[in-house]
Amino acid sequence: MIVFDNSINRMTERELAAFLISDFIRSPERRDMIDGQAYYRADNPKIMHRRRFRFKEDPVTGNIIRVVDKAKPNNRRAHGFMHMFVEDKVNYLLSKPYTLSCEKSQEFLDKVNLILSKTFQQKRMIKLGKTASNGGIAWLHPYIDEDGGFRTMVIPPEQCIPGWKDNDHDEMTEFIWFYDVEIIEGHTVKDVLKVEYWTADGVAYYVSDMTYQDGMNPNSGAISLILDSERYLNEPDRDGDFTGHFIMDGAAEAWGRIPFIPFKNNDDELPDLHFIKTLIDGYDKNRSDTANYLEEVENFIMKLKGYGGNDLGAFMRDLSYFRAINLDVDGDADVLTATVDISAQDTDAEKLKKDIMLFGEGVDKASDQLGNSPSGIALKFMYSGLDLKCNRMEAAFKDGFDKLIWFVNRYLEITGGGPDYDADIDITFNRDININESQAITDCQNSQGVISQETILKNHPWVEDVDIELKRLNQEKEAAQSMVSDMFINEPTDGEGDEAD
Repeated sequence: MIVFDNSINRMTERELAAFLISDFIRSPERRDMIDGQAYYRADNPKIMHRRRFRFKEDPVTGNIIRVVDKAKPNNRRAHGFMHMFVEDKVNYLLSKPYTLSCEKSQEFLDKVNLILSKTFQQKRMIKLGKTASNGGIAWLHPYIDEDGGFRTMVIPPEQCIPGWKDNDHDEMTEFIWFYDVEIIEGHTVKDVLKVEYWTADGVAYYVSDMTYQDGMNPNSGAISLILDSERYLNEPDRDGDFTGHFIMDGAAEAWGRIPFIPFKNNDDELPDLHFIKTLIDGYDKNRSDTANYLEEVENFIMKLKGYGGNDLGAFMRDLSYFRAINLDVDGDADVLTATVDISAQDTDAEKLKKDIMLFGEGVDKASDQLGNSPSGIALKFMYSGLDLKCNRMEAAFKDGFDKLIWFVNRYLEITGGGPDYDADIDITFNRDININESQAITDCQNSQGVISQETILKNHPWVEDVDIELKRLNQEKEAAQSMVSDMFINEPTDGEGDEAD
């Protein structure tokens, strides 16, 4: 954990940023973030970069050395376990629209829904879920665009260095965002490193001729930063290296907090890959080795006696084309093959796969133990691991969403929409639960009169929007009552006056 020291002898912001970037880009934490993305793409580095070797004698020293053997089969079978796990998890927890509620102020709730819009619900939340699953944490950057609108951006965690104030990672004192960009100088295109150093009151922009890929080389030296002057051309105010977070009415303004919100995968900020990486690597190696073995044994060896020729190349060509062999009078030919037995490899692969599904807390959709139409209890058991994994992400994402609402409040205050800091917004994630529809519908019917109609509709598999469905039911009820009223004309009775139903 990085905790920034605010003592009087600390480095300048520019020196501190250069030091922390150089340290972070070589860290195992960042390596895990990059690996998480690679395994999600089924570009598993361990197997994809694998080479096969042979030993030979060094003609100079006479020592036995290892060299790459390009003649051997080298199958590289990367399996997309992580892609399946992450997609299942994110779609299960975040694919259905979430529900926001506010007991204190419906007006404030309407403003929040309008500001965040469906774009945040349908795109940002999904991207946050995938990024956090692969990297352990995702960063949401709220900002005000040139037109004065509230916008958000998801930042990859491998570009971010938070300066945590506490061990629980709830508050930050500084935040560093670094990234490479392409620039054109004359007729040359080159990469440069951009660095943004954020505090609650402002941001400083730096640039370096070194990219962060250069900084990964231990022999490249420390990264050096200079002020990114072109970022300050349109800035009205500046305090040393620092300027405002945004421009409002021609003046530099600040949020009052660091505008980077953590959406954590779990309390430990660990990617899902962390728990099963070695198991996936073992499975990839097992299946690749099996493919290599099968490819090697299929290259049969011919045993020849009295071959009527001297050129083995011509022999193989004639065998392939004519399907015949030219032999002497007493000649003979035979094929030498090896016995293929891969049962041990298959048994190990099956055990590895079960371990991956177990410790990856995934849903084994290939399981034949549940039948074609599993019951609700069987489905709950099947999804139990995924539920636990989603529970951890849901708790962390609710905390991130609370922090986002603070920035929405602040935006309303800045733009004159009115602050309402006492009104809490509650978010409910509506999981896309795989259920037995027939059983669920029967349960809903049996619950009539026992629980509210709204609760029944929430659990009915065909209902997508409970509020719309309730309105439709009320409209149908009113239409039916109106039809009944039209069928009976009420006339006044003696002594009772007019009656209306």
